[in-house]
Amino acid sequence: MAFSEMAYPALVYAHLLLFVLWLGADVGVFVLGQHFRRRAAYSLDQRIALLKLLVEIDMVPRSAWALMVPLSLSVVDLGNWWDVPVWLLIGAWVIGLFWLWLVWDSHRHDQTPRAARNRKIEGWLRWLIGGFYLWLGGQSLIADAPLSPDWLAWKALLFGFIFVAAIMIDVTFKPVGAQLTAVLEQGSSDETEIPLRRTMDRTRIWVWAVYVLLMITAFLGNAKPLL
Repeated sequence: MAFSEMAYPALVYAHLLLFVLWLGADVGVFVLGQHFRRRAAYSLDQRIALLKLLVEIDMVPRSAWALMVPLSLSVVDLGNWWDVPVWLLIGAWVIGLFWLWLVWDSHRHDQTPRAARNRKIEGWLRWLIGGFYLWLGGQSLIADAPLSPDWLAWKALLFGFIFVAAIMIDVTFKPVGAQLTAVLEQGSSDETEIPLRRTMDRTRIWVWAVYVLLMITAFLGNAKPLL
């Protein structure tokens, strides 16, 4: 089989692999978070160890998310669903790889001004890319272009909403840093644990939203229904 014939199925396989890694690892993060909440079952040191493991596993879905952007456009282009402009395709790969570098560089230099700077840049990138997918899906549903099949337009639109929900996870989870510090410095008590628990409960709403949206987009890509 020629390289041109192998390229599209290889990209589709990579696309599916990223989906599996994203959702599978994210479920692992969710489970670890559930165990972290169990004050009666684990000591504080054990719960902190669970949280450290959670952060490490969370790098998998964050990496998959960054790579999904250029890969999705490449699949659409090679599958002849949309003749993606070359500048957009190249730009998507440059931005996707830059985003991936930001994710890992922030992880390596966590709790430093460098990581804070990286995450600020990453935040702007996610809003811009999410806005692009919301536009792409909405425009295609209205005008049947640039994405002609409605299932693909809906998939792009829902991917944009995944960006919104995933961004909201980080926004909602942000107070955890100070709340966790209070637990470590003042000890585990209702006064320190209840605010932390409430923040995690609010975050779970957006986590479930991401899961539901991921499952719907996966179904659309697999079934390709006539909408």
